[in-house]
Amino acid sequence: MSRVHLIIPFASPLSAAGRDALSRLATPALDALLAGSHEFERIEGDEWTLNAPHERALAKALGWRVDNADAPLPWAARQAAADGIETGTTAWGLITPAHWRVGADAIHLADPRSLGLDEPTSRALFEAVRPLFESEGMTLVCGAPLRWYASHEDFAAMPTASLDRVVGRSIERWLPTAPSAQRVRRLQNEVQMLLHTHPVNVDREAAGTLTVNSFWLSGCGVLQLDAKYNVQVDDRLTAPALAEDWTAWTAAWRALDASMLPTKPLQWLTLCGERGAVTFERTEQRLWQRVASALKGRRAAREWLDLL
Repeated sequence: MSRVHLIIPFASPLSAAGRDALSRLATPALDALLAGSHEFERIEGDEWTLNAPHERALAKALGWRVDNADAPLPWAARQAAADGIETGTTAWGLITPAHWRVGADAIHLADPRSLGLDEPTSRALFEAVRPLFESEGMTLVCGAPLRWYASHEDFAAMPTASLDRVVGRSIERWLPTAPSAQRVRRLQNEVQMLLHTHPVNVDREAAGTLTVNSFWLSGCGVLQLDAKYNVQVDDRLTAPALAEDWTAWTAAWRALDASMLPTKPLQWLTLCGERGAVTFERTEQRLWQRVASALKGRRAAREWLDLL
């Protein structure tokens, strides 16, 4: 059985309310696992990098080249290939249909998962905006209700902020600023105007449902080949963390911990926060060593989560 590298995004929150929830969280399985592990690698940064720590950790685990915290990482091409789309050597970007919530002082990006888009609804919106993308020389392909893909040479080296960075936040500081992004900004404006009166949105607004009034671009680049490692991402903490629902986040952590028994195939564990990540490698210990390090492991778990 191949050794597993498990990555856990949003294992540690940044907000004061999230920190309070963390201080009251018990993670016995994590304690036991860390008691028999040592620090293998660390990713440092802050909460303003375009790529979240868990994305950088996953890219490194897959053997991708990661030049810096803001370097384009081709998640769109990777997911498109998984969706059965022939990506070739073309640069791709993930086009996520989205709701931009306009406030008095800022525009915030709602979590796209909250839109509840089904395939027919997404397809109707996709067909409506596709001519706009094609008029800019892009190919637009629908992979799933929340996954549209656009290909264009501009995407080969365009830094973009991931959805996990932007959801729930003001979009202003996260909009792409590269000269090649002018085409994208123009498209966002055109899509907003087109979708404002689209029948799908008229019906959604009448029903009190969030409209689809724009899109978010992320994951740009040309497909990179994955290394042959067994890398798994457990993202059950992501949605409650982005929603700042710390009750749900705590419950999700407890469920995750209960399923994270230190079984033999698990070789590496990466805990990720919003500023950094740390990877632990399991080491074989005798029974007396595990008993002696148990308390130390519990302290280490709290210390590491506080640092992320």
